[in-house]
Amino acid sequence: MDGNGRWALARGLPRVAGHRAGVETVGRVVEAASAAGVGILTLFAFSSDNWRRPREEVQALMRLLADYLQRETGRSVANGVRIETIGRRDRLDAELRAAIERAESATASGTRLRLRIAVDYSGRDAILAAARRVANLSRESLEDALGPPVDLLIRTGGERRLSDFLLWECAYAELIFSRRMWPDFGAEDLLGAVREFRGRDRRFGAVPPTAVRRQEAWLD
Repeated sequence: MDGNGRWALARGLPRVAGHRAGVETVGRVVEAASAAGVGILTLFAFSSDNWRRPREEVQALMRLLADYLQRETGRSVANGVRIETIGRRDRLDAELRAAIERAESATASGTRLRLRIAVDYSGRDAILAAARRVANLSRESLEDALGPPVDLLIRTGGERRLSDFLLWECAYAELIFSRRMWPDFGAEDLLGAVREFRGRDRRFGAVPPTAVRRQEAWLD
């Protein structure tokens, strides 16, 4: 979900206007993902490193997230969307923690789409926390503690790095880097990424039975 601030500044708007526009994008993408048969969608809403941003921007982001959860919980229940959050909660304010708990509880029975929202999240910290929790450390035990592997990672905003997001889970993820800023990312962009993913040759280190000619495509 990258590019909100730059999107706003390019239009002569305050950065928070870009974050508000980004929240509207979430609704479009969640609806498109559900229609496309995506089972799990994880959105990087707030990195542990984002605490370094100006206090006013951080507070605005937290209010937007709480408002989104309060507004969308009912629709998520109706549409079979299960909301979860990953990341730390001890540094979030009471209002946001309560909104998270209500949304998770109300949508727990959703089976159409599992929507995971990463808040105060760090992939490195998540791996450390998982390693401390498991009794017998192994790949399998860490995978169980961390969550499902990622098949496709899409980063908007033109940057081409993981930025501490789902590092273990993305070991064999297919990566797509879109030049679109998050507020401009829409259903067709998501469906195009899914089509490209389905056309890629995923070998997981093995040799395919026949040679496959592979053509990369980039989202504009």
